[in-house]
Formats: sequence, structure tokens, C-alpha cells
Amino acid sequence: MTPTLDTLLPADADRALLLGRVWRHDMGGPALVTVRDGALVDLSAHAPTMAELLDHRELRQLARLAPGVTLGPVQAVLANELRARPDPALPRLLAPCDLQAVKACGVTFAVSLLERVIEAQAGGDAARARALRAQLNETLGGDLSSIRPGSAAAQRLKEDFVARGAWSPYLEVGLGPDAEVFTKAQPMSSVGFGAAVGLHPDSQWNNPEPEVVLAVNGRAEVVGATLGNDVNLRDIEGRSALLLGKAKDNNGACAIGPFIRLFDEHFTLDTVRVAEVSLCIEGADDGFLLEGVSRMQEISRDPLELVGHACGPHHQYPDGFMLFLGTMFSPIQDRGAAGAGFTHRLGDRVTIASPSLGTLVNTVQRSDAIPPWTYGVGALMKHLRSRAR
Repeated sequence: MTPTLDTLLPADADRALLLGRVWRHDMGGPALVTVRDGALVDLSAHAPTMAELLDHRELRQLARLAPGVTLGPVQAVLANELRARPDPALPRLLAPCDLQAVKACGVTFAVSLLERVIEAQAGGDAARARALRAQLNETLGGDLSSIRPGSAAAQRLKEDFVARGAWSPYLEVGLGPDAEVFTKAQPMSSVGFGAAVGLHPDSQWNNPEPEVVLAVNGRAEVVGATLGNDVNLRDIEGRSALLLGKAKDNNGACAIGPFIRLFDEHFTLDTVRVAEVSLCIEGADDGFLLEGVSRMQEISRDPLELVGHACGPHHQYPDGFMLFLGTMFSPIQDRGAAGAGFTHRLGDRVTIASPSLGTLVNTVQRSDAIPPWTYGVGALMKHLRSRAR
């Protein structure tokens, strides 16, 4: 599954409406772009931020027809991001969101539910995970995959676990009526295609989480989707669910991209509902290779249901939000000692792909060794003011 230039964009890229953000070195700041006839076209003259662009009443027409400066072939920009030493003359691809909140849903697949329960019962100790996994699989069997959260059947299963003293907060959000929706990252902090993702230096047991990410505008309309890596620190979250912030929101711990694909007659929410998201992890120096597939058809809650848990009369996002839908893929393949399971090594390359959305590629480093996050909302506002003069 090693990415090629032909697979970095959607399989039907010639008809896909793609929006993104790049860093323009000549302007000293970010620019909004669309992909048109194989080239990046700057749309910054039509909206100052991606949040405002996604609110535009003529969004699809802008993506298709709005005039703008051509910044060069999109394939050249994508290929440049994968080089060991990128050419600084080319635009640098950024995460395709800016002012939007970055939210994520947890425990939306039965397989990932089991792994979260294992993390909690193992207390973040990877060595105990194998025995607990076998025990839980024997106890639960195939029950979880066919049970709708919040249903009478789910309530009966919950009562059974409570009676056995085996209940956990992960089973509550996996089986109960309320979905887990948490803040994954602050606006402007996500990294994009080609960038390094960061692992907290305290973590010794961690993995990528390949996910579909919905783009929701300020009117709570789902206008498109992209790919994301919700980097997961299994040992830290496993010690306590209250350490979710430390486990999930670190420098470079959220990757989104490469582009937001807008919904239209060729790409709809139904496309997302049946999407397959593949994951490939390639070790930099140990020859390790792990591949897997997450099938959206196996999700426990419909994407629109998850959007409803995130926003509505109870909570508004005037700048919109990006919503990670969760993953069914929790790698357990041993890497090193038998029974130790999977964990990242520095230099790993993570490739997340789906035919309708393209490919997101990132390398893995420590969160205190990658470039610090310094360009936030305040810096963006200063840049927009200077550009308006």
C-alpha cells in the first residue's frame, strides 16, 4: 500500500471538488485552494478562512468556477511533501481546516470498544493486554457488533456487566445512549499531509487511528469529508479515562488531509457510510509492515447521529467543526516481544487511504521533537490584516 502519486488524490479526482490550505512562502501565510484541472488554484480572494468558505451559499460553484491564481500542479506539491528535503519554493500543504473546532468520537466500532476496555483493565500495561483480550472475546462473543447503542438489548448487556462488576466508561459510551465526543485538538493545531505526527514522550504503547473526518460548517451542515489520524496513546488513556486530554491533545497528535472533498452528485454522505479506510504502517529501520482496513458499514452509530451528539440546541459551533468518526482498527500485531502487541517506533510512516478521499501520509516522531505549534488564530488574524492593506 506504499503510496504513489496516482493514489494520493481520489480515484475520481477529475470530478471531485477538493478544498485545502497551503502555506504560500511568497505571502508569508496560508491560502485557501481548490484542485482544478490538476492544479492548485488560490481561492483566498473569495473567503479569508476555510471556516467562512464552507459557510458560503455558493460553495460548490466557487470550488468549480471561481477565478484565482494558479499555484502549480497539485501532484508536484504532494510529491514535494514526501521528500526528505522538500523544495521551499513550492507551497506547503497544511491541514484543510483553520478556525473549526476539532472534535472526535470514540468507541464507535465494536472492535475498538473491546480494545478500549482492555486498555482500562490493563491499566495501560501492554504486557497484560493479550490475556485480557482472550478473556473478553470469550465473554462477549459476537454480541457487541450486532447491538445498537442505547437499545433495549444494549441495556440488558450493560446490566449483565454491572452484575459481574465488569462495567467501564468505555462500555457506557459504546453501548449506552450517549456517544463519546471529545475535543481532539485546538483550532489551527492540526498537521497536514506529509507532516510528522507527535507522540508524547511519556508514552510507550500507542498507535495510529485511521478515520473519516466530516467537515461541518457554522450552520451545522455536513458539507464534505476528509481523512484523519487520531493518534492514540494507549498506555496513558488506559491508566485513567481522565487522562484523555494528555493522551489525545499533544503537539502534532492530530493529522487531517490531504483535502476536504465536498459533497455533490458524485460524492455523498452515503459514500462515506460505505467507505473503506485502509491503514499501512511501515517501519523506518526494522522492516515492520502492518496493514488493515476499517469499514464504515460496521460503525455502531450513523455519522449524522454522531453530528447530532456533537452539536444542536445544546451546543453550537459558529466557525464549524471537523468531526472524527472513530475507527475499528486497533493494531494488536506483536512488534518485538511476544505478547507485547503493537506500538509505534520513531520514523514509522503511516498511510491512511480511501478511494473517494485520497491518501494521508505522515511520519511518526516525538511531540517534543517536531516543530512546535506557533501559528495560531492570532497569527492568522494578523496575516489577514496585512493582506488586506
